[in-house]
This record gives sequence, C-alpha cells and structure tokens, in this order.
Amino acid sequence: MTVDSDAPETYLGQDAVVDFGRPEISELASGLRSHHTDDVDFARAAFEHVRDKIRHSWDAQDPRVSISASDTLAHGTGLCFAKAHLLAAILRSQGMPTGFCYQRLTDDGATFMLHGLVAVFLNGNWHRQDARGNKPGIDAQFSLGEERLAWSVRPELGERDYDRVFATPSRKVIETLEATKNILDLCRGGLPSDL
Repeated sequence: MTVDSDAPETYLGQDAVVDFGRPEISELASGLRSHHTDDVDFARAAFEHVRDKIRHSWDAQDPRVSISASDTLAHGTGLCFAKAHLLAAILRSQGMPTGFCYQRLTDDGATFMLHGLVAVFLNGNWHRQDARGNKPGIDAQFSLGEERLAWSVRPELGERDYDRVFATPSRKVIETLEATKNILDLCRGGLPSDL
C-alpha cells in the first residue's frame, strides 16, 4: 500500500505515549540492537518481541489499561494501539523513523472499530507492520515486501485503510483509552470507529 507521510525525521520524537527515554525501554531496545546490528534485522527482532512477548489484552482477557509504551512493557499486555506505541518507542529509540497507521474494521458489517499498527521507514520506503499478536486465524509477519498484516481490508463491508502515516498516535484513540478503567469493557463496545 502506498502511504502519505512527512519527512522521515518527523517520526523520531518522543512524548508521554512514545516514551522511549524511559530506562526500561532503552534497556530493551539496546539489548535487541546488541544482537541485531543490521537495521532490518533489528526492526524484525523488535516487531517479533512486541508481537510475541506482549499479550493482546482481549486475547489474554486482561482488563488492565495500557496506553504508553512504558505501561505496555510493564503490564506485558495491551491492545493493538498500545503494542504499536511500544514498537514505535523501541524503534525510535534506535533512530528508526516509525509512525502510526490505522485501519477501520468490522466483524458484522454494521459496527466498526479502529485497529492500530505502525509503519517503519527502511531502505528508503515505509513498510506497515502489525504487532497485534497472532492466534488461530491471524498470522501477522514482519515483511518488507508484500504486507503480512493481521487483517486485510474488505472495502465491500465499509472497511478501509487510512493511507496516512501519523507522527503521533491518534488523539481520539488516546482519549478513549484514558477514559476507561477496564480495557475489556472498552472492547465490548467503546472503541473508536474512525479517525
């Protein structure tokens, strides 16, 4: 998919959500980098760490709310958005431009929800990666060629890929996460339906 973006250096900053200055994130990123000096290998290792070591809140039935990268790492769980925040923080901490991407998805063709993922700038191009976490029926893989995301968009059902790479997470997503005390309740009917 072709994406719309700003200059790569726009996607290196940190804030309260992408808080890669926290020692625990720096330590994780440095540890991964020490074993994977090539940028592509490092990006793949970071992706696989977040995809496989951080549980998806719904799959784990864990009600804790993770928003920032550091909270997600501390809890070991988070929704797709939180996992994207952590992956972006790990990659940005090592100087790799990483932004946020979104999909509008549906289970029933009537109710829609946003899904969050990242795009990393490697070898002169943006590559979307989905660290949501695999389970039966979902097989997201790190790829610089054909996308291997958790879900393919079905336009006939009203689903869509937002073609923008955002430098910061969606304000609507952050406000929704901040407003809940139980992430499972949010999943049952409170996730944003669009940007």
